[in-house]
Amino acid sequence: MSKSRLTVFSFVRRFLLRLMVVLAIFWGGGIALFSVAPVPFSAVMVERQVSAWLHGNFRYVAHSDWVSMDQISPWMGLAVIAAEDQKFPEHWGFDVASIEQALAHNERNENRIRGASTISQQTAKNLFLWDGRSWVRKGLEAGLTLGIETVWSKKRILTVYLNIA
Repeated sequence: MSKSRLTVFSFVRRFLLRLMVVLAIFWGGGIALFSVAPVPFSAVMVERQVSAWLHGNFRYVAHSDWVSMDQISPWMGLAVIAAEDQKFPEHWGFDVASIEQALAHNERNENRIRGASTISQQTAKNLFLWDGRSWVRKGLEAGLTLGIETVWSKKRILTVYLNIA
């Protein structure tokens, strides 16, 4: 391999490593901060705001009024858990059985994709990542989910989910 190729390869490798460190610090700091502080905005809100601007709607303002879990009906939390993730109180961020079932279903039915994201995974995606389907986003989502599940309580995860979804 020529010296210039090695130099380019080394530059790209160093750049990607630094980018990963910066993102880890940013996301780790966000996970730590939002374990106690209200979430002022999320990636979903930013995405909606930018989309509105791109479509010429300059009056739209993506905002959210933080509501503590004490102010949310307990029935709302139960309804979300019943509809989205019945195993939420028991799992550690991933429902492995549902993931296996979704993969098997998607192999058989290429045109009807079935997801298996838990409330924890959806919270990580909505708070820090973009919409869409890709293995890169899923990989980042998995890491963020582990961080959230490690630092936050289940009550906190549900509170953030209800405020940003």
